[in-house]
Amino acid sequence: MRSQYHHSVDDLEEVSEYYQNRGCFNELISLMESGLGLERAHMGIFTELGVLYARYRPEKLMEHIKLFSTRLNIPKLIRACDEQQHWKELTYLYIQYDEFDNAATTIMNHSPDAWDHMQFKDVAVKVANVEIYYKAVHFYLQEHPDLINDLLNVLALRLDHTRVVDIMRKAGQLHLVKPYMVAVQSNNVSAVNEALNELYVEEEDYERLRESVDMHDNFDQIGLAQKLEKHELLEMRRIAAYIYKKAGRWKQSIALSKIDNMYKDCMETCSQSGDRELSEDLLVYFIEQGKKECFASCLFICYDLIRVDVALELAWTNNMLDFAFPYLLQFIREYTSKVDDLVKDRIELQKEEKAKEQEEKDVVAQQNMYAQLLPLALPAPPGMGGPPPMGGMGMPPMGGMGMPPMGGMGMPPMGGMGMPPMGPGPMPAYGMPPMGNY
Repeated sequence: MRSQYHHSVDDLEEVSEYYQNRGCFNELISLMESGLGLERAHMGIFTELGVLYARYRPEKLMEHIKLFSTRLNIPKLIRACDEQQHWKELTYLYIQYDEFDNAATTIMNHSPDAWDHMQFKDVAVKVANVEIYYKAVHFYLQEHPDLINDLLNVLALRLDHTRVVDIMRKAGQLHLVKPYMVAVQSNNVSAVNEALNELYVEEEDYERLRESVDMHDNFDQIGLAQKLEKHELLEMRRIAAYIYKKAGRWKQSIALSKIDNMYKDCMETCSQSGDRELSEDLLVYFIEQGKKECFASCLFICYDLIRVDVALELAWTNNMLDFAFPYLLQFIREYTSKVDDLVKDRIELQKEEKAKEQEEKDVVAQQNMYAQLLPLALPAPPGMGGPPPMGGMGMPPMGGMGMPPMGGMGMPPMGGMGMPPMGPGPMPAYGMPPMGNY
C-alpha cells in the first residue's frame, strides 16, 4: 500500500478507483490519511480524501472540510457532496467558495439538514439575486415564523417593503410582521402605513393609530376616516374627525365632532381653518343648543375670526351678554392698545419731523452767520499791490502811439494831481514816466 501511494499525484484518481473497485475503502482512506502529513502534500490528496469521506465516512467530512478548506479543490468536492446529499457540508463549501446564492438555495431546499438561523442570516445579506430575499420570506413564513422578524430586520435595507407587506397580506399574517413594519415605518411607505393602521384599528389601539396618522401621512386618509367615522369607539371617531381636519375637510370634521359632542374639537378645527363663516356658524350652533359656556369658549378660541359686531349682536339677542362680556373686554383692551400704539407712533413721527425742521433752520442760520463774517470784496487802494504802470513794461507812453498824452487832452497827468503814480514800480522821480503817460 505504501508503494502504491508513491505513484504520481496525477495517478491519484486511478489509484482511488483501483482500491474502490476492489472494495478496499478502509485501506484507501488510511493511505490517503497517511499522505496528509507529508511535506508539500498535493491538493489532490486532500480533495480525494474529502470525496472518500463523502462516500464512505460522512461523519468525518465536515471536520475535514473545516480543517483543510484552503487546500481543497472545492468545485470537485461540491459535486461529491451534492451526489451524496450532504447538504450541510455542501452549504459550507458554497460559503467558502463565495457562492452565497447557491448556499441560501441549498439551505431552503434542504432545511431539515442544512438550516441554521444565524448562518442563514449571514448568507442572506450576501446574496446577489434579490428574488432569493422573497423566497426566504416565504420559507420563514412556512417553517420558522417565530424568527421571521429577525430575518426581515437584517434584510430591511435591501427589501421592497411593499412587496413584503403584499406577501404577508395574501398569507393573512400581517400581524406576524408587525414589529418589522413598525421598524421600517419611518420610510413612510404607503403599504406599510396602511397595514399598520389596519392592525391598530383591529386592536382598537387608538393611541398608536393617532401617532401613526400624525407622523406618517402617506396613506389613503379619506378612506381611513370614512372607515373610522362609524366605529363604535369614541376615540376612533375622534381620529376620523382629526383626519378630516388634516385633509382640509373642515365641515366634515366639525360635523363629526358635533355628533359626538366634542365641542372643543369643533372650536379647534374652526380656529385652524381660518374660516370666519364656519366660526360664526358654530357660535349660532352653540346658541341653538343652549351651550352658553361653549359660546363663551368659542369666542376666545376663534377670537381672530369672529367679528365683534356679530358676537355682540348674537349675545344681545339671545340674552348671553354676560357670557360675551369677557370677550368684549378683551376686544376693547386690544383695540385701545392698538389706538394707543398708533397715537404714540404719530407723536414720535411729529417729534422727528420737528427735529428735522429745526435742524434745517440751524444749518441755514449758521450759513448766514458765516456770510456776515466774510470781508467785503472792495477794490484795493492805490499803491497796494496794483499792476505796474504800462509804461514800466518797456512800452512807450500812449502818447507816443501817435496820440497826444492824456495830459495834452486838457487834463494834467495823474502825477500832477498830487497823487503818486499807481503801481509798485519806482516813483517818477527815479526816471519812471508818470501815470499821465497812460
